[in-house]
Amino acid sequence: MRNERLAAQQKLADAYRAQLSTSKQRLQQYWRETAAVLEKAVETVPAPVAFARCVQSGLVDGIVLFDEAGQIIYPNRPLAAKNDLGDSHSELEPKWQEAYQFEHLRKHLEAAVRYGALARETTNDSLAARAFQSEARCRLQAGQRDAVIRLVSDVFGSDRYRRATDLQGRLIAANAELMALELVTNRNSSAFQSIARRLAGRLMDYENPVLAAPQRRFLMKEVQKLSPGTVAFPTLAAEELAAQVSEGSPRPARDSSLQRGVATDVWQLTTPNRRVLALLRSDKLLATANAAMAPEDALTDVNIALAAPDTDAADAFLTLPAGEQMPGWRVALSLKDRTFFDTTAGHQATLYLWTGIVVVGVMGALAVMAARVVRRQMTLARLKNDLAATVSHELKTPLSSMRVLVDTLLESERFDEQRTRDYLQLISQENERLGRLIQNFLTFSRMERKKYAFHFSPSSVRPIVDAAVEPMRGRFGVPGCRLDVHVEENLPAIVADPDALVAALTNLLENAYKYSDGIKHIVFRARAENGSVTFSVKDNGIGITSREQKRIFQPFYQVDQRLSRKGSGCGLGLSIVQFIMTAHRGGVSVESEPGCGSTFTLSLPIAPSETASLRKEAIA
Repeated sequence: MRNERLAAQQKLADAYRAQLSTSKQRLQQYWRETAAVLEKAVETVPAPVAFARCVQSGLVDGIVLFDEAGQIIYPNRPLAAKNDLGDSHSELEPKWQEAYQFEHLRKHLEAAVRYGALARETTNDSLAARAFQSEARCRLQAGQRDAVIRLVSDVFGSDRYRRATDLQGRLIAANAELMALELVTNRNSSAFQSIARRLAGRLMDYENPVLAAPQRRFLMKEVQKLSPGTVAFPTLAAEELAAQVSEGSPRPARDSSLQRGVATDVWQLTTPNRRVLALLRSDKLLATANAAMAPEDALTDVNIALAAPDTDAADAFLTLPAGEQMPGWRVALSLKDRTFFDTTAGHQATLYLWTGIVVVGVMGALAVMAARVVRRQMTLARLKNDLAATVSHELKTPLSSMRVLVDTLLESERFDEQRTRDYLQLISQENERLGRLIQNFLTFSRMERKKYAFHFSPSSVRPIVDAAVEPMRGRFGVPGCRLDVHVEENLPAIVADPDALVAALTNLLENAYKYSDGIKHIVFRARAENGSVTFSVKDNGIGITSREQKRIFQPFYQVDQRLSRKGSGCGLGLSIVQFIMTAHRGGVSVESEPGCGSTFTLSLPIAPSETASLRKEAIA
């Protein structure tokens, strides 16, 4: 069924691949045409005019223009004007000084009269505009708001001052009209509307070479604040985007491929002549590209769309690279009816189901045997995978820790004795931890191959307890950790493999330490009861739910199955404990509640000789 489904997908993919390739060619042609249009715009008109035309065409969200040397020519900056405006300026210099002196002495009306006389006397347009601007400033200081509004409306409405600039290269008429708009209190008045429309037209006049981009952006935003919803500037967003990009002093790219811009969610494309850096936002880029790829005859059963490099196209039925101009992008074809294959597979599944029922009825016995074999193979495969993942993770941790400690010591110019001892102690602890892990793996391997050999003999309880507890005492030598050991006196001997029993108790103590957070309090007890010797390990740790208690003795099972879990270990300890206790004809049990700690108990029968002695003592 899977093969037939894949075959059907392959046939459909072959049929649609040609359509997808055609859409890819359309996309590449669209970018070539777009680059050609942008290049032509720059070559035939000045940079500000080219900027406005390209933005208003809808091809881009913004552009940065360069000259042949790779320097930015738009967004442009204002050019500071020279103070020398000819012989007329020299003749009028005393009058300028006189007017300025009156303004400095706060005689604003007298200064305004003299500035006005200067403006009407000079023939230099920029000088006259500066004088009128100074007159307006002085009259405003004198409180003549209406006079300022009339002056700006009458004087700067003339085309004579269309290109007049101040000493910083700023367009005087635009600044004056903004000042007048701020002075008009009635925003619905004809005076306000007239000045606002004239200023808006001035700001959208990209053929005026003296109006620099910074002043244009500032005035556009100010006018929108004063008259929200009345005046619109379709190029303002593009101006701000171009300014944001140009602040980083970009250079034309060597190739004309689509690249991420410095601004968030912005892509940039350099034309082949390296004169235009086109800026496109992601939504516009996708919209225009998808429109360019759309086939002439609309397809009713599929969608063709462009997928960005950071977009997961796994749901697409078929994808192709978008080409050299768009590295990382893909042209994706998706089916509108996602249930197509499921429906076809469902019909075929019905046929196979009834066929399978007949076959199972005839060959039931063989199917059962095959199922057992498959189940065993799956179990073995799962165990192998679990073992590989666990071994690689658990062995890597202590090895990495030891390597870091050794490298730190080797990089030290001088060995500090105390620090070296501390590091060696840590290395010893990690080595001991690594040894326990390897021992658990070897024990489990022998268990699985039934090669684990026990050496039973009558053994005293006290040496076994000491051998299990002694290696753990070092961990409880820090504040907040406490290990209490209670062993009854004169405990009877048991028949056991001392090394195996020590390994089982060590695993229980290790788990108790590992799963007790914060203040650790562990109680170890050994006592005789009901003809057996019991060993119990009680902790104040996280506890285990009743559901998990039934599974914790399975190999490799852990309550937290993630490799990123907080505690270390491979989930073999408790399975080894159960194996050892089964071999000793004993038992292991657990009592626990979440958040209330756990108590693990091992029970081993007393040695026969000890049992006989106890019976004699009881009879006596």
